[in-house]
Amino acid sequence: MADKKELETKKRTLPAACDIYEENGKVVCRMEMPGVLKEDLDIRVDGNRLVINGKKKAENTKGDYRIREIRDGDYYHEFTLDDTIDRSRIDAAIKNGIVTLTLNIKEAEKPRKINIVAK
Repeated sequence: MADKKELETKKRTLPAACDIYEENGKVVCRMEMPGVLKEDLDIRVDGNRLVINGKKKAENTKGDYRIREIRDGDYYHEFTLDDTIDRSRIDAAIKNGIVTLTLNIKEAEKPRKINIVAK
C-alpha cells in the first residue's frame, strides 16, 4: 500500500434485515443485528410505534490499521403497531445476532369459531 491514511471512526446507521410473520396467533419479527449484545439493545413502545435500537461496537486493536471496514454503528428500525397488537405483551430475545420479537395479538382480535345452536 502506498499511502496509509487514517480512517475516521464514524458511527453510522446500519441496515437491519427483517422478517415478520404470524405463527400460533402471534406476530413474530426477526431482525439481523450482528455484533449487538443484549446490553446494547433498546426496544420501546411509544404510543403506536415500536422502536428498536441496537449499538454495534467494533473491537479496537492497538495496531495500526491498513484497512478498517468493521466499524461502530447503530441499527434502527421502527414499526407502526395496529390496534390488534397487545402492547403490554411484547417479548424480546437476542441470540447469535438475531433479535426476535413476539407480539401477542389481543384475544378479542383472534379468529374464533362461532358455536351454532340448533332450534
